[in-house]
Amino acid sequence: MADNKFRIEPKVKSSGSNGSGVFSGLEKKLKLENYFEEGFPVQHLPKMIFVMVLGLLYISNTHYAEKTVRKINDVQAEVEDLRADYTTMKADLMFASKQSEVARKVSPYGLKETIRPPYKIVVKKSEY
Repeated sequence: MADNKFRIEPKVKSSGSNGSGVFSGLEKKLKLENYFEEGFPVQHLPKMIFVMVLGLLYISNTHYAEKTVRKINDVQAEVEDLRADYTTMKADLMFASKQSEVARKVSPYGLKETIRPPYKIVVKKSEY
């Protein structure tokens, strides 16, 4: 009795597809039928998955870096605004804390600048 043997029959194009599509033209130019005649090459699957994962990591890393650069630019602009506010407030405080400005602001309350210089009060240790 004869042994059963596996035979690959040549594929016959169906009459429904005219072969003028983009993908069919691409398939003809790349001749993908020659690569997959005996089935999908499973031995290359881990390598292809590894390359795809590396590609996804590369893309996600690029997006993360661009997002971080945008955040850095926003924070730098905010720091510049805060620095300008700080400088303005510091100048206003320096002006407001001058002796002449303080004397002018407290004059409505009846306070005046003293003409006499300050003197030191000395208390002996035995008195307190």
